[in-house]
Amino acid sequence: MRLSGANGGQAALQNRAMILGAIHRHGPISRTELADKSRLTKQAVTRIVERLLDDGLVVEARRRHGLRGQPAIELEINPDGLCSIGVNVDRDHLTIVAVNALGHMLAREHHEQRFMMPDEVMACLSDAVRRFVRRGAIVRERMAGIGLAIPDWLGEVRVLGLPERYRAWSAVNLRAEISAFTDFPVFIDNDGNAAAMGELEYGLGNEMPTFFFVLINACLGGSLVVEGKLHKGASGLGGEIGWVPVVMDEGPLAGKTRPLGDMFSLFLLEDRLARQGIAIAKPADLLTLNRDGKEILSDWLHKFSVKLAEAIINVGMIVDPDGIIIGGRLPSRLIDELIVRVHDEIIRRGADAPSLHRAVGSADAVALGAAAIPLAHRMALPSAEAAQRYQTPLANTVSP
Repeated sequence: MRLSGANGGQAALQNRAMILGAIHRHGPISRTELADKSRLTKQAVTRIVERLLDDGLVVEARRRHGLRGQPAIELEINPDGLCSIGVNVDRDHLTIVAVNALGHMLAREHHEQRFMMPDEVMACLSDAVRRFVRRGAIVRERMAGIGLAIPDWLGEVRVLGLPERYRAWSAVNLRAEISAFTDFPVFIDNDGNAAAMGELEYGLGNEMPTFFFVLINACLGGSLVVEGKLHKGASGLGGEIGWVPVVMDEGPLAGKTRPLGDMFSLFLLEDRLARQGIAIAKPADLLTLNRDGKEILSDWLHKFSVKLAEAIINVGMIVDPDGIIIGGRLPSRLIDELIVRVHDEIIRRGADAPSLHRAVGSADAVALGAAAIPLAHRMALPSAEAAQRYQTPLANTVSP
């Protein structure tokens, strides 16, 4: 991939961001290779790199031997050059992580609790920030910010067991609440977009610049990435696979059309198990079910795979992505089984569809993706969106 640089002084910031982004995406990489990719002069690249080295954002990793002439010095992102915090608020849990500039997790706090209220979440986040700082997991001078990933309409979508008080989420000013205990910049996006962002910058996005992310959490979500950028559509709802209409095959609504997310999600699976007297405290418990539970799980995976295959075939025909990435809190082993079942269903239908992959981020995909958002802004990566600095979760506008 050849980048587009500019040699004029007015483009200094653009060129700096381009070089830093190229090191992030292609490192380890030499100055000569950076000049070739950016079409900047080698002298201009050298000046930019020297400033990045002085700022501690990149490091000289090693010399590349085996070529003619003097060995080239390779450049990489400095893992300790930046850090950030990622927060995933959802209907069944709260996860808070600290990561370095490479997206590697430095610290993690997790609360497995349904329908946490805003004041509970803010108390946990405030405590986590203080602990992360005290333990040295994050360094204030290198802090890129806090990324918050939260489902749209969190307090409004009618899910199983939703308490009336949970509607309080619709009226919360999240930036103001977080600013009350820290001055770190705050970036907000929904959970599907955050998961895709993390995969783009620190997962399979290095190999697949265009992909569709299927997020299997308490509710079903998704996000579309096109050529290395989130594609949200005209109204910001692009990628919401949970709203894709599918025909129900059984029950009193057989033959009727319902959103895919109304038929399949972790909440619905847990409810189906509970109605048979099988209680699970967390998604990982799906791996230790008794025989009856395993039969229910297997049936759910089969039915889900049939409808998900239908949706993926449609995504493939419309978007033609490099691949489909599936992640979320469904345990990795079960995601792998689901992928096999979806693949088999696509083959059975004789259809062409994109390749299927399990997300690198797995269970913490959303929290890690949330942490990737401030890093992308600090490094001025193409995936950073200005709206993430000021937007809030959607509420009181659309009810699915």
